[in-house]
Amino acid sequence: MNIIVAESKEQWDSYVSALPEANFLQSWDFYEFHIARGKKVVRKLVLDDDKIIGAYAGVVETAKRGKFMAIAGGPLIDFSNRKLVKAVFDDIREEGSKAGCVFVRVRPQLELSDKSLKLMKDLGLKKAPMYLSVEYAGILNLNKSEEEILAGASQGFRRKLRKAQKNEIEITASDDKKEIEEFCKLEKLHAERQKYVAFSSSFLTRQFEAFKEGGEVLIYTAKKDGEILAQNFMIFYGPEASYHYGVSSQLGTKYSAAPLLHLAAMEEARKRGCIRYNLWGIVGVDETSHRFYGVSEFKRSFGCEELKYTPAHDMILKPAAYKLTELVEKVRKKVRHV
Repeated sequence: MNIIVAESKEQWDSYVSALPEANFLQSWDFYEFHIARGKKVVRKLVLDDDKIIGAYAGVVETAKRGKFMAIAGGPLIDFSNRKLVKAVFDDIREEGSKAGCVFVRVRPQLELSDKSLKLMKDLGLKKAPMYLSVEYAGILNLNKSEEEILAGASQGFRRKLRKAQKNEIEITASDDKKEIEEFCKLEKLHAERQKYVAFSSSFLTRQFEAFKEGGEVLIYTAKKDGEILAQNFMIFYGPEASYHYGVSSQLGTKYSAAPLLHLAAMEEARKRGCIRYNLWGIVGVDETSHRFYGVSEFKRSFGCEELKYTPAHDMILKPAAYKLTELVEKVRKKVRHV
């Protein structure tokens, strides 16, 4: 068994995108985005007799309380192979230490179970005080037809869809740069209305450009009488189509444009051979005070299956410094209601 630095996008994506659990979180282009942000990136492949049997990618983030490495959606390995798991996590520890990290945060593509939690504990990892990427997602099975998906949706969703279909709304999909420019403008207005901190235009644009390079992104736009009502930032990678970001205007809410955007994206996803449509983050039905409760109820109205990933766990490299991180993040999580 040999663990090497990945240097080829073709080699990386040919392995990662073929895995049934994969999505853009471990794609080559996602880490090209981080490199464009000036971040240090680690991409490693595990070989056995020149055959790839595992991969992981991480980004080193710098915070006032110290550096840490984040591995979202990985490592992508056979977790039942103890020898492989040990080798990969030893390598992760070594890379985190070389980068001067206080800890490495890992959120694998493992469904939550007693077995997965025991595995994290056996590896010496501690449940993280803050999430890393989405840990509770709404998933639609794209092997189902549109008619079958709509039959499983709520009456409220179908009512909104019928309303939207009567409103003569135009739906387009494009990877033209002007679309991300419009998306950034609308996102700022959406953030002001919903009272959250908007991403910077450079952050969104760099993501868009990185995924555009691989033909993996489309901006879906809903318009009425030439005015933008809503937009979705969609990523298509391997077996999964990901609803990455969505924004709307007040008029977009009035005309119920969102369902039309999703149905159009699902159609494209099927053409690309995707088997899952990931609506991403949802919260529990009883978490009514959570700031994502409203959008979670909208996603549930699709009739999605609910998938809980094994939550983020930390590999602690500098115990004394980690205590400060733990304290800060516990306070931050409470303040942000997440």
